[in-house]
Amino acid sequence: MEHRIFELDALPLLSGETLTGASIGYAVHGTLDADGANAVLCPSFFGGDHTGYDWLIGDGRPLDTGRYCVITAGLFGNGVSSSPSNHPSGAGFPLITPQDNVSAQHRLLTEHLGVRELALVTGWSMGAAHTYQWAVSHPRMVRRIAPVCGAPVTSEHSQVFLAGLAAALTADGGAERGRRAAGRLFAGWGTSHPFWARQTYQELGFATREDYLTGFWEEFFVAGPATADLLAMVRTWESTDVGATPGAGGSAEAALASVTAEAAVLPGALDQCFAAADEERVARTLPHAVLEVIPGVWGHLAGAGADAADREFVGGALRRLLARRPATVPACDG
Repeated sequence: MEHRIFELDALPLLSGETLTGASIGYAVHGTLDADGANAVLCPSFFGGDHTGYDWLIGDGRPLDTGRYCVITAGLFGNGVSSSPSNHPSGAGFPLITPQDNVSAQHRLLTEHLGVRELALVTGWSMGAAHTYQWAVSHPRMVRRIAPVCGAPVTSEHSQVFLAGLAAALTADGGAERGRRAAGRLFAGWGTSHPFWARQTYQELGFATREDYLTGFWEEFFVAGPATADLLAMVRTWESTDVGATPGAGGSAEAALASVTAEAAVLPGALDQCFAAADEERVARTLPHAVLEVIPGVWGHLAGAGADAADREFVGGALRRLLARRPATVPACDG
């Protein structure tokens, strides 16, 4: 599906700066009900765009467009929404936090699309971080959340990974060799030890480890957003912390405890980017949460839809969540 662009003009940022000429790339699947209450939002992920959740969306699929209006919204820095590569500020592109992305998405939904209530917010990886942020920033608007293989706060371990990723991207002056190095670095974090031991990449049609590294991971970084855009998203990932939301007092625990949405927390059992143990603690903090750990060897990619068993697991969890009756709270701009 072709994307659309929503022009925000000026967007005040959490840092105190303003992103002028801001715009969001998005796509709409299905039809919004007259009361604006059947919307599902899917924020994009690192390096992804509005097409990243196509495997979940459609007639009869978990995000059923016969019942729901599904909106996929691109994060700033993805090369379609405002990014260093397409914005007049260029190298001076400001830090964008998840709070800022959610603020822009809220304007898209309420000012432009007429959404009054979100039946569900769900996303993978960085999309999961923004799912948590939505539930904290706008608790009265969000009925359900399903963060998949992500976290409300970037852990120390993930900060180490991101430092290495940024170093690889900036090697060779940010040229193609550095992007290919970044792909190889991400490959070690993206799955799991058993994935490699069992040569599971062969299920994707790659005969050898080297074929997979070059044909999947390097290609993802070479064909994806510009280096400056990827670095902008690295900074967003690094800054993820629901406790930084105004009113949370710097406490992620307090922010999570304020969430009124029904939640299905879906970590990957062997995810090296976002530890399942961390998400187990998050699920205990959320007032209305169930924890469903995605089994198998795919690690972080368990939430990306590459494996049939993982697609079935995530899809089933979303169907069950959408069938749950949410807590009764008035829907308004929370």
